[in-house]
Amino acid sequence: MKTNLLLLADAYKYSHYRLYIPGTTKIYSYLESRGGQFDNTVFYGLQYFMKEYLEGQAFTKENVDEAEQVLNDVFGRKGVFKRDNFDYILNTHGGQLPVKIKAVPEGTVVPVKNALLTIENIDPACFWLTNFLETLLMQVWYPSTVATLSREVKKIVKRYFELTADKSAHPAIDFVLNDFGFRGVSSVESAGLGGSAHLVNFMGSDTVYASAFAKKYYNAQKVYGMSVPATEHSIMTLLGAEGEREVFEHVLNAYPEGILSCVSDSYNIFNAVEHLWGTELKDQIVQRKGTLVIRPDSGDPVKTLLKVFEILFNKFGLTVNSKGYRVLPPQVRVIQGDGVDYDSIGKIYEALTAQKISAENLVLGMGGALLQKVNRDTQKYALKCSYSEVNGKEADVRKSPVEMDETGTIVKSFKTSKAGKLKLINTAEGMKTVQNDTAGTDLLETVFENGKLMRTDTFETIRERAKI
Repeated sequence: MKTNLLLLADAYKYSHYRLYIPGTTKIYSYLESRGGQFDNTVFYGLQYFMKEYLEGQAFTKENVDEAEQVLNDVFGRKGVFKRDNFDYILNTHGGQLPVKIKAVPEGTVVPVKNALLTIENIDPACFWLTNFLETLLMQVWYPSTVATLSREVKKIVKRYFELTADKSAHPAIDFVLNDFGFRGVSSVESAGLGGSAHLVNFMGSDTVYASAFAKKYYNAQKVYGMSVPATEHSIMTLLGAEGEREVFEHVLNAYPEGILSCVSDSYNIFNAVEHLWGTELKDQIVQRKGTLVIRPDSGDPVKTLLKVFEILFNKFGLTVNSKGYRVLPPQVRVIQGDGVDYDSIGKIYEALTAQKISAENLVLGMGGALLQKVNRDTQKYALKCSYSEVNGKEADVRKSPVEMDETGTIVKSFKTSKAGKLKLINTAEGMKTVQNDTAGTDLLETVFENGKLMRTDTFETIRERAKI
């Protein structure tokens, strides 16, 4: 059963039908990333919101009844919530939303400060509906920001692989950044949206629901979130410090083949690497048909990793690849999953490179910093009205506020919005948002109209568009 759409707007939105100037018949708005941490943004997630909340009959009479009761309580009086607005859509449109949404194809990488989506009412009586839907549609900021962040990390990974690893190692790039974020997000819905957004770029993930989400809402033809058997501290500490070796040996015996990840810092990561993995259990590791991935999970990532790698090179040996960088035997790798975020990843690779350690020796796990440590202002998302029709008069509208800079000078704010009906076109300088009557093919395509999805994207197509 769908969540009641009529409860998915900011409270003040319900009062707007009366606050718009009388005679208003058209409100046209657009969504953009106004800037932020990255220069480009990957558009992703709209199809989910349309399928889950907007497609078909978006609400019922029972939904209107519930909303009327709740909103009367919210405002402490009757009359602010006007059920006639919603009854009109039920009676005239069968509960299907009379709006048109155009959007850039999902997975497209768009420079910031460009329109990603436009929305307008089709029925003049529903002028208030356009921005009523802002609250819900704005949440596309989240999967788009995660997809953008994940892609920017992949740029770093790719750069260091090209610098330090042979071409034969490059297919592993898809599995370098692993999503450890399910437990750190605010909801199951966030896990699906954010987790699948990461899978637009990588294929390593412990967020199982992300793969199911991609199949359900984006018709993914396979599971993209791959994982491996791995331990946690509840396993490694069962026999105490004196029983650590026994646990390590048991873990190896439990999965004698394939990739196996083992957290090894329960007591002393350096002792574990040197004396347990690197000495007492070395022969068993070397003879395994697979790879043991050793996981430090505390301390300064750079300092810890450098020490761990030096011990491993000393104990297990190494080869030097064609780029002149050191590589562990294929039976041993390292995963860093603590203290990993966008900034630390660059520092980690820089430190490894300085010590002639190839990037192919390391994989990464990223949790809250991937799926939760982002917000709407990471890429400064906003949805603003840019065109209206009032009493038969067409008007290009915008906000153009000023602010005071650090010297006390009044300057135009970055929040200045665009005006008019818009389209996104390719130019010699790249993508650019222009007035609708400007020459050039519009990259914004109609994806929703009068309750119907006009086009959908597959997960495979989205991944292809987002490729670096």
